[in-house]
Amino acid sequence: MKEVAVVILNYNGEKFLKDFLGNVVQNSQEADIYVIDNASVDGSLAFVSDNFSDVKIIRLKENLGFAGGYNEGLKEIPNPYFLLLNSDVEVTPNWLTPLILRIKSGQNIVAVQPKILDFRQKDRFEYAGAAGGFLDVFGYAFCRGRVFDSLEADHGQYDDARQIFWATGACLLIKSEIFKEFGGFDARFFAHMEEIDLCWRINNAGLQVFYEPKSTVYHVGGGTLHKSNPFKTFLNYRNNLAMMFKNLPGKYLIPIIFIRMILDGISALKFLKEGSFRDIWAIIRAHFAFYSWIPYLLKNRSSTFYAFPFLLKKSVVFEYFAKTRKTYQEIC
Repeated sequence: MKEVAVVILNYNGEKFLKDFLGNVVQNSQEADIYVIDNASVDGSLAFVSDNFSDVKIIRLKENLGFAGGYNEGLKEIPNPYFLLLNSDVEVTPNWLTPLILRIKSGQNIVAVQPKILDFRQKDRFEYAGAAGGFLDVFGYAFCRGRVFDSLEADHGQYDDARQIFWATGACLLIKSEIFKEFGGFDARFFAHMEEIDLCWRINNAGLQVFYEPKSTVYHVGGGTLHKSNPFKTFLNYRNNLAMMFKNLPGKYLIPIIFIRMILDGISALKFLKEGSFRDIWAIIRAHFAFYSWIPYLLKNRSSTFYAFPFLLKKSVVFEYFAKTRKTYQEIC
């Protein structure tokens, strides 16, 4: 057994496995490589079996989504470190070593992400993680290198290793004992926001998530659900409210969620202007789903709240749309 397990979650991803698995195998000699399969019905597992005999396959009986799929599959992997990697990621030579060195550099560092650049425009940051994730007090996620849909070119402005609030699930190195201790991802989320929720819980416990710029990967993005998909809208809005309910300190919980719901209503008006009625219905459904989850969320709230001081105490929405500040450096 090697120290690190590179673990790719697959669901009908034959095309991405054909495009990228060979690259991962070639550049990850120091790791065991696993594919967790969410009950695919395409030829992806036959492709892996026929072409990569050293890649271990864990077959799940049903599609449990990103969160549940990883939770279930990782139970069978004994390595001390998990490197969770999307199937649509191209890695680079020596990409693992800086991540391993960083996670070992401090006792409280338990998770690390690399620099995430766009596979199609390799000089630009990619949406899902960029140079490390942050969160404003109303639950809106943004990154160094990416605020909403504004993506910066990489010209070394974020080449400093530093603590971040959340690391992308597209390429996440985490101590396996920590993943298990925190119960992994919240399987109810299915997909979207589960890595931010996990990182928030980690921060709430006084532990650290880091960004390591000496490691670079290239992410295609949008491989499972396109950003305009109403189901993705539903997941994002529902899971975001659930994540805030679980992780905000009690005295801030009701006022912040109330304001966030107003902001959700404003975003619904934007969808109305665009004629995106299915997205409006997705937001309504997301709010009612959130209400139905409250008994569960009450039982699963964090017991400590060390992360609250690290939330940005202003609205990224206001900074971006009203003040037209489009980059992390302008906002923070």
